Amino acid sequence: MSEGLIVVVAILVFVVITIAKGVRIIPQGEEWIVERLGKYQETLKPGLRIIIPYIDNVAYKLVTKDIILDVQEQEVITLDNAVILANAVAFVKVTDPVKAVYGVTDFAEAIRNLIMTTLRSIIGEMELDQALSSRDKIKARLRESIADEAVDWGLTVKSVEIQDINPSQSMQKAMEMQAAAERERKAMVTKAEGEKQSAILEADARLESAKRDANAQVMLAEASAEAIRRVTKAIGTETAPVYYMLGERYVQALQALGESGNAKLVVLPGDIREALKGLFSQARN
Repeated sequence: MSEGLIVVVAILVFVVITIAKGVRIIPQGEEWIVERLGKYQETLKPGLRIIIPYIDNVAYKLVTKDIILDVQEQEVITLDNAVILANAVAFVKVTDPVKAVYGVTDFAEAIRNLIMTTLRSIIGEMELDQALSSRDKIKARLRESIADEAVDWGLTVKSVEIQDINPSQSMQKAMEMQAAAERERKAMVTKAEGEKQSAILEADARLESAKRDANAQVMLAEASAEAIRRVTKAIGTETAPVYYMLGERYVQALQALGESGNAKLVVLPGDIREALKGLFSQARN
């Protein structure tokens, strides 16, 4: 091969390489940072772009679509010294590529660490029950807290979602024991309340029974008094009917005593004949 042909081939190769270095096709959803001799020169938008070969250099290629950043799980201590595990996911977008590459070393790692530290700070101001039930509140405060820093790094925080926020294993065991103790306490309170109500009802029943017994005794006394008044009115000054009634009752009582199934021995007074004789003699007089 002649020297002239070699030169032509070399020139062609140089031209092709030069064109390849000078012509850039930027895909949609990306922006490229161009540096000229080590200094920022321009930002290339999507499409066909021309740069100066060998002088300009594409230093960074940034994705301008929404970026999903997974924030790893971490232990967080609440205001009441409880340990919980929390992680999150952030959706960010590069809005200023220059700040994103020159404002911070690694914007993805920076925003991830900012979310972790801010999350610890927010949950650290809450008690355990509040932290577990305030996911939306934590999310809103988290997004608000990191928004200004993100702007300085050329980023826009679209959303921050709390994926999980749960007590640690030791806290879960403690909470289970606390829940069991609370259930036992409620059961004891319920049992005590039932016994109290039972005692109250029993006392009310005794009181009602006593009142009814008293009323019955009063009614019986009133009936007896009325019977005595009527007998007294019917007899007047005559004593014979009275003695006759007493004798009749006396005989009936002895008869009932003798007929009782539990009575094995019936004791009769020694002067029963004289007593009956006296009663009936009084009745005849």
